[in-house]
Parts: sequence; C-alpha cells; structure tokens
Amino acid sequence: IFVGVVGRSSAESVAYLLLSHVPSQYSVVILFVVSCFVSLAMGTSVGTITLITPIAAPLAVATGFSLPFCVASVIGGAMFGDNLSFISDTTIAACNGQGCQMKDKFRENFKIALPAALLSLAIILIISLNTPIEQFPIIKEYNLIQIIPYILVLAGGIIGINVFVVLLIGIVSGAFIMLAGGHIAPVDLLANMGNGVSGMFETCMVAILVAAMCALIREYGGFNALLAWIHRIFRGKRGGQLGMGLLVGAMDIATANNTVAIVMANPIAKEMAQEYGITPRKAASILDTFSCIFQGIIPYGAQMLVAISAVNELGGELSAFQIMPRLFYPMLLLVSSVLAILWNRKEK
Repeated sequence: IFVGVVGRSSAESVAYLLLSHVPSQYSVVILFVVSCFVSLAMGTSVGTITLITPIAAPLAVATGFSLPFCVASVIGGAMFGDNLSFISDTTIAACNGQGCQMKDKFRENFKIALPAALLSLAIILIISLNTPIEQFPIIKEYNLIQIIPYILVLAGGIIGINVFVVLLIGIVSGAFIMLAGGHIAPVDLLANMGNGVSGMFETCMVAILVAAMCALIREYGGFNALLAWIHRIFRGKRGGQLGMGLLVGAMDIATANNTVAIVMANPIAKEMAQEYGITPRKAASILDTFSCIFQGIIPYGAQMLVAISAVNELGGELSAFQIMPRLFYPMLLLVSSVLAILWNRKEK
C-alpha cells in the first residue's frame, strides 16, 4: 500500500534531485545511492528496481555508459536497502521467526552490509571515471516535498517505532502530499493501494502453504534428518552460521523468493541456533543477508526479471547473463558475510 501511495513520482524526485546537480560522469554512482535510499525507505527491492530502471536505461543510452552496468548498479543498490530496511518483508520474516528486535538485527546487518556497499560504490566510481562518456545535462522537474514520506518511514524505523505504525505514518503522509499537491486523483490513489494489496496475495498464500509443508516435514522427522546432516558437515559456532547461510541460500535457489526462503528456513534455523549457541539477532541477520545475496544473483529471480522487463519495455535488449558479472554488491556482500563469520573476535 505504501508503494502504491508514494508512487513513481516520489522515487523520481529523489533520483532527479541528485542527477541534476552532479556531472554525468557520476550518474551511475547516483543510481546506486538512490536505489539504496529508496529501497531502504520502501522496504522492497522489486519496487525500487521497477521505479529506477526506467531512469537508468535512457541515461545509459544518452551518456554512453554500459546498459548492463547501469542496471546492475540499480539492482545492487536495491538489494542493499532490502537487506537493511526496517519494513522489508525479509526483515519482518527473519526477526519474527527468530524472536529478535528489528533494531538488533539491523545493527548486526549494518556492519556487514556497509563495507560491501562502500566497496561496491568505489568499484562503480572507478569504472565510471575510466569510461569515456558524453556529458548529458539532466533537466527534470522534481518535488522535494514528495520525499517526506520516505524520510518519515526511514526515521521511524531507525527510532524503533512499530513497523505497522511506521507504515501507517508513511501511507497517511504520502496520501496527503500526493492529493494536496494534485499529483494524483483520489480514485487512482485507491486503485494503486488495491494493486499493492493484490500483489501480496500470492506471497501470502505461498507463505501459508510453506508453513503447512514445514509442519509436515517436522512431524515426520525431516528436520531432525537435516540437522543431523548439517552437524556432520559443519562443526562449531562458525560452522553452524555458515550452514545456516547455505541452508537459506539453497532454499532461495529453489524458490526464487527470499521471503519464502526465510519462512522455510526459519524453524530449522531456530533449532540450529539453539544447538550451536547462535543469538537470535545473529541468526536473523544471517538468514536475511544470505537470502538477499542469492536472490540478487540468480538469473531467474524477480529482481532480475523485473529489471530486464523494464529495459525491454523501453525498447532495449538485455539478458541476465550480461548483468550478473556486474552485480558487485551481492558478490561483495557474500565475501563480507563469510569474513564476518570467520573473523568474529567474540567467537574465537
């Protein structure tokens, strides 16, 4: 509902605010940063990619930047925000499943995700500075008032306000701003909210089916068999954390949905956390982070398919295998996550 209320124009205002005030050489850097911010505020990587890719594709054509490079930067930034957002469905699923506070999980994630994001930003900047491009001044109208709902939601999540209260604040403020400014008609606003609800119906049904399937697996000894197999391969607390990460990663590869993967892995991960002495916030961080890593890389994930579809609608041609080698953030996040597990001083 929040995404339907704030609409495309709010995300465009954020993007054009920055793009119109920096040289074209730094445009891809701005795309990455804007994608991080919008996804962090909205809590959806797919929604962010849907909004920012139509800006990135024409920009690549106008400046001469590689189209796969621009789109990959958008996907990477969107996955950063999705992983850290307080209102992301992955965050809610991981925290509820492991029984921890969202702010505690955020602290665990932030120290892993920030180095990966900064290194990705540096790589994007180096590639941009070494790419000969055409200077293309971007002159687009933007409205700073439309950014207010993003800021309110982001601030509310950081402060620790209940997620539903935060979303309600974002919906009310966004609806008021869009209606008062004449940016949308009341009927269209309600239609957008309805589309947002219907878009979650499939995910809700899958989550219910997955929960029922997990109960059957537990009842007939599947969890015990899986835990026994994990114990034979992964030993110690570090091994348990790596096993937990690979478990949710394998489920994400199978389902192509990071939220569903977390819901499936939650009960097994909770038992692993008790067996290996892993704190709930650490377990939630591992589930969310590793699911986002695999979801951001697989060529048949919703994020990749939405980005390719947006480019095709604009008349471009792009394949997942052109984008995948340039997905710097998910790859660096994997490295950062593994290093954080292996080199944790408290674990030594």
